[in-house]
Amino acid sequence: MRTVAIDLGGTAVKLGVFASGDLVAGDELATVDGQIGLDEVADRVETLLEGEPAEAIGIAVPGVVDPRTSSLLSAHGKYAELHDLDLAEWSSARFGHRAVVENDARAALIGELSDGSARGERDAVLIVLGTGIGTAAVMDGCIVRGRHGHGAILGGHVTVDLDGPRCPCGNVGCAEALASTWALDAAAAAGELALGPRLAARRSAHGGIGIRDLIETRDEPQSAAVLDHYIRTWAAVVVTQCHAFDPDVVIVTGGVMRAGEIILPALRDRVHADLWSSSFRPRFVIPDDPSTSVLRGLAALASDPQAKDGHDR
Repeated sequence: MRTVAIDLGGTAVKLGVFASGDLVAGDELATVDGQIGLDEVADRVETLLEGEPAEAIGIAVPGVVDPRTSSLLSAHGKYAELHDLDLAEWSSARFGHRAVVENDARAALIGELSDGSARGERDAVLIVLGTGIGTAAVMDGCIVRGRHGHGAILGGHVTVDLDGPRCPCGNVGCAEALASTWALDAAAAAGELALGPRLAARRSAHGGIGIRDLIETRDEPQSAAVLDHYIRTWAAVVVTQCHAFDPDVVIVTGGVMRAGEIILPALRDRVHADLWSSSFRPRFVIPDDPSTSVLRGLAALASDPQAKDGHDR
């Protein structure tokens, strides 16, 4: 049995083919200006399959999934061509099977619950720190989706500054608008950040900066101040998730966590300090293989009807 996982990420499309639960083939395509070509994606998948039939398909998108139509309901500036497109039907037309379609943060959480850093946990929250901020939650073994598909995935759009900038989502002072890769680069381009000489040189050389640049220049006071603000903002997101869902474990993932030994202790300590006095202080984990969390979660969803419904995770 071949299960296909397609992760339509914010900056790249990741593909995986699974057999008996193991990832046996993979590929990655860069997006162009936040857009993709589904025909190219399907062609790459067929190449990975090497003539073997696909028996289950899972697709992740970086936004809200309409549970009625399996389409991308909203992603604010990303993948406009997917809006109102029934991805399950597209999958049926290309591969002969309707796909399971899920938000990417939820899929990453399912990947870590099924075969990863939180295996066997029944109460957990996940935060993805990267281009944006994604979140997801599981309570008593059930993935939180909500009546309209928005449940638990909009943690990056909690207001942390009433006087902050307006986010592309329409809200004011969202965590993502204050402490994400895209927000950092936008603030630097607008001259809203004081940059130390090394960070400024990186921006000049590469045409932009990312959070990794902040971390690697944190000996400069300007970078250290911005990084501290980011960690406090991320902590506010995690505290809100913990207050809402009361987890045993917090999974922290995304590109930022390549510097997890620096970020995780500071984030954990801040969260533990800011939680409600009687709240349980959850343990924090980083996935061993965060690059495949979404793919593994999609494979579990696509091949397991109970996992698809979120009843045994």
